[in-house]
Amino acid sequence: MNPTPAEAAATLQLVLVPSPGAGHVFPMVELANQLLNRYPALAVTVCIMKMPFKSTSFDFATYKSSHVDRIKFIDLDPPTLDPNTPPSKRFSSFLEGHAPQVKKILSEHVAASNVSPSVVLDMFCTSFMADAKELGVPSYVFYTFSATFLGLMFQLQALYDEGRFNPVQIKDSDTEFVEISSLKTPIPGNLLPSAVVEPDLLLSLITHTRRTKEYASGILINTFQDFESHAIASLNAGQSQSQTPPPIYPVGPIMELKVKDADHSAGPIMEWLDQQPESSVVFLCFGSMGSFDEEQVNEIAAALEKSGCRFIWSLRRPPPKSGGVKFPTDYEDVTEALPAGFLDRTRGVGKVIGWAPQTMILAHPSTGGFVSHCGWNSVLESMWFGVPVATWPMYAEQQLNAVLLVRELEMAEEIRMSYRKESGEVIKAEEIEKGIMGLMSEESGGERRKKTKEMSEKSRKTVENGGASYHSIGRFVGDD
Repeated sequence: MNPTPAEAAATLQLVLVPSPGAGHVFPMVELANQLLNRYPALAVTVCIMKMPFKSTSFDFATYKSSHVDRIKFIDLDPPTLDPNTPPSKRFSSFLEGHAPQVKKILSEHVAASNVSPSVVLDMFCTSFMADAKELGVPSYVFYTFSATFLGLMFQLQALYDEGRFNPVQIKDSDTEFVEISSLKTPIPGNLLPSAVVEPDLLLSLITHTRRTKEYASGILINTFQDFESHAIASLNAGQSQSQTPPPIYPVGPIMELKVKDADHSAGPIMEWLDQQPESSVVFLCFGSMGSFDEEQVNEIAAALEKSGCRFIWSLRRPPPKSGGVKFPTDYEDVTEALPAGFLDRTRGVGKVIGWAPQTMILAHPSTGGFVSHCGWNSVLESMWFGVPVATWPMYAEQQLNAVLLVRELEMAEEIRMSYRKESGEVIKAEEIEKGIMGLMSEESGGERRKKTKEMSEKSRKTVENGGASYHSIGRFVGDD
C-alpha cells in the first residue's frame, strides 16, 4: 500500500473500522470528518464492510469531504461463510471473517509510516483487537449506544462471569428490580433491554464487553456530558464494573445530518410540512428495521384518526419471516396496508409515506413531536432538533433509551417502555392515542418540550470550541 503525499506527511494516522449498517457507518465517518477538520496533520483510512444482503449501505464514492487527500475508503471483500453457521452466529461470523483484511491494512500502515497508527473499532468489531495488539497498534472502541447501556454491560459482564445474575430470568417481571449504576433508580426486569434478555445476543455482548475491558486504550461514546451526566460519572468512577475501565471519551452528539435528495424524493413531504402550523405535526418513524403487521397498523391508524393530530407516518412493509436477516421495504401502494377509507378520512390532516428523510422532517419547524423506536441515533437527532419523543422501543437496547428519556430526564412521553417486538404483542389504539395526545398537548407536554429545547441548546454548545465534547476529542487525540 503506497501512501499518498498527504498520508506520508501526516503525523497522526487513524484506521476506522465501523460495522456495516447506516447507524454505525455514518456516525464513524462523521467522527472522521470532525477530526480531519480539527487536525490538519491527521490522515484517516475507513474500512467499509458491506452486508451480505440488501440494506441501507454507505456509498463512500459519493461522500462529500473537503479532505479528500487525507481520507481513504477501502471496500473490504465479503468473507465466505460456512453455510451451516447457526442463524444466531451469522452476523458475528460475518464480522470476524474480515479479520485477515483488517490485519493486513493495519500491517501496511505500520510498515509504510514512521508514525504508529491507532485503530478505532466499532463496538461490535472487538474481535480485531488481539491482532491490533500483536502489531503494537492501540485500539479504541467507538460506542454507538448510550453511556447508560455501556454501564449496564460492564455491570452485567462482571456479574455474569461471577455466576451471580442472569437477566434472562427476570425479563418479564414488573416486580423484580435491578439496580444499574448508570441509572439513578432501579428498574423492573421487564424494562431491561431486549439485547440483554435474549441469551445468544447477551453472550455476544458480554464477549465484546470483556474484550473492551482487556484490550481497549479508550472508549469513544456518542453522547455528551449534559445528556448522560449520571452514567458518565458512574463510568468514570469505575462503579459499573469490578475493574478499572478504559478511559471514557464522550464525544457526541455525532450524527450524519446530510440527506441526499437525489436518492429519495423528499420534495412533496417538505412542501406539505411547509403548509402546516409550527410544532403541529407528529412524526411516526420506527427505524431501518421498524415495521408492523396488519393488526398493529390498524391500531396505529385508529389512534391517529381519533387524536385529530396532524401527522406524517413512515409505514414500511415487513420483511419475509423466513430467509435470514432482511429489512423492511416500501409499499408500492400504501393503501393496501391501511384500513379502508383511512386516507380519505385523514386527507389534508396527515401524510403516509414509505422511507422517511428523518433529519429533514425533524429539522422542520412544523414538526412538534416524534413517535420513535428510540434507537440511539434517533434519540440524538430528536434532541439535537429539539423535538420531544413518545417512546415505543422495539429491540436491541431501545428499552433502556426509553427509560433514560422518560424516567431519568423526564423529557419524553411514554407509549410503552416495556414493549418488545419479538413478543408479538399488539398495542391498542387507546394507548397509542394517549401517548400522542400527551406528546402534542401544550398542557401536558409543555414542560417536556421546554426540557427538550434546553437540551438541544446544550447539545450544540458541547461540540463547539470550549464545550465538553470538544474537550473530550482533544483528550482522545492527546492535545488537551
